[in-house]
Amino acid sequence: MQVPASLSPAGRSPAFWLGLLVLGACLLSDGLTRAAQLTPPLLVAALLSWALCRWGVPKLRALKLGQVIRQEGPQAHHSKAGTPTMGGLLVVPVGVIVGGLIAPSDPRLLAVAAITLAFLAIGGFDDWRSLTRRTNTGLSPRGKLLLQALAAALFLAWAAWNDWIGATVALPFGLALPLGLLILPLGLFVFLAESNATNLTDGLDGLAAGCGAVVFCGLALQLMLRGHLGDPVLAGFSAAMAGTWLGFLAHNRHPASVFMGDTGSLAMGAALSAVALLSNSLWPLLLMGGVFLAESLSVILQVWVFKATKGADGQGRRLFRMAPLHHHFELAGHPEQQVVVGFWMVSVLLVLIALALLP
Repeated sequence: MQVPASLSPAGRSPAFWLGLLVLGACLLSDGLTRAAQLTPPLLVAALLSWALCRWGVPKLRALKLGQVIRQEGPQAHHSKAGTPTMGGLLVVPVGVIVGGLIAPSDPRLLAVAAITLAFLAIGGFDDWRSLTRRTNTGLSPRGKLLLQALAAALFLAWAAWNDWIGATVALPFGLALPLGLLILPLGLFVFLAESNATNLTDGLDGLAAGCGAVVFCGLALQLMLRGHLGDPVLAGFSAAMAGTWLGFLAHNRHPASVFMGDTGSLAMGAALSAVALLSNSLWPLLLMGGVFLAESLSVILQVWVFKATKGADGQGRRLFRMAPLHHHFELAGHPEQQVVVGFWMVSVLLVLIALALLP
């Protein structure tokens, strides 16, 4: 009897193998630590996220919440116009609830949930304005940044009042950077930089969801494997968020039937920032989230070079074919799926390097 292509190993999508890799890493961690801390929340969140998308995506389509594609983007993306967006509204609460049930009595999880949902609301408002105006721009950049900064500042004040954030940032090789009160402005910068970096990464089918799942899994692993310096509660929350994005990825992989929108991407960055700040994992986040960093830097460098070389005709040189970075590779002739899987693999490699640098 011939095995259907979708059920054979050769017929599995790259998203399936990524999910298997994340699951295997969590199972290995649970085995090494002799604690079922990562696998249960990962699986529960993944299944719930997948099921909610299966139910909710048709509802988003019926509400005509179709993505508006920016005209200056790659021409190949114009066919994606009308694909339901705001998928983050379906799945982010799953990760927050499942993650919160790891330790309901831990007040830090309430704070992490609050900032994640606050950024989801900001992103949702931005997406809604884009959809109602039928343009690719919702809130003004300044307005969105101010709302993000306000939410982040409230979280940091909450965390500082309860002494949840240390004044020293742990670095590789046993080094540490004492910052004192400067940790608060650094924390504000991390929230703004990370949430906008994940937002910029959400430009290809499955790109941000896959990288997000890998980075959340990486944070969970290092929080379990660094011994008494770790944090099993925030590790479990991170595993739940990794599962959330894996469940979403089943619907967001190429060709995507739903996009996460700013609703999902801003919430993803906020959750990563909150976990990293509360667990002294800023350095692991910086390294593991190298793809997010590269995407953000590519936009900054593209704008800077263009302005620095702009002539009397108003035209300047471009460092990349198009920014963010994933569009550069796409316009170089690489298929969308190839770019996405390549970025996933880079994220996996960065997680392995970060884990190898654990004290």
